[in-house]
Amino acid sequence: MNKLKSKYIVFSAPSGAGKTTIIKVLLEEISEMALSVSATTRPKRKGERDGKDYFFMTREGFEQAIRDNRFLEHEIVHDNLYGTLKEKVNKLVGEGKAVVFDIDVKGAKAVKEHYPEAILIFIKPPNEEVLKQRLINRKSEDQKTLDRRLERLKYEYQQAELFDYHIVNDNLTEAVAEVKRIILAD
Repeated sequence: MNKLKSKYIVFSAPSGAGKTTIIKVLLEEISEMALSVSATTRPKRKGERDGKDYFFMTREGFEQAIRDNRFLEHEIVHDNLYGTLKEKVNKLVGEGKAVVFDIDVKGAKAVKEHYPEAILIFIKPPNEEVLKQRLINRKSEDQKTLDRRLERLKYEYQQAELFDYHIVNDNLTEAVAEVKRIILAD
């Protein structure tokens, strides 16, 4: 049984830095953790499932949920809406789970405001060229989207200064081990 330092563990990173892969490994290895599945208006990618990868919503439905104050945080990222539904987080905590958030830097700040005990971890790629190659290899972005993701890097790195921890993901095993050192109590 692992003892986690917080019920709220937040990961942010530029697209392609590897945060989703790191989170996947952690969720497989630490049963007390559960992923907060975000809601989004972006189209499904091949192989994604509603309720598992994201809660896919129409823009109108998402905007109504904002008006109804159903989100812990929400943001526009690359022209799509993303958000964390409060009821989903509360359900996981009620089940005794530590909630893992895979969200953008602004969303991370909002979670920290709601839950000051949250641990904020920013995952960085080794460098911009590696990041660009990872995005190209993913084959899920057109050139316009790729350029927009790379343009956002400076902003994300500025916001990352507010995070509790920064991890460079140039070796997955080492990055996962470092995250464990941060989130698990001695």
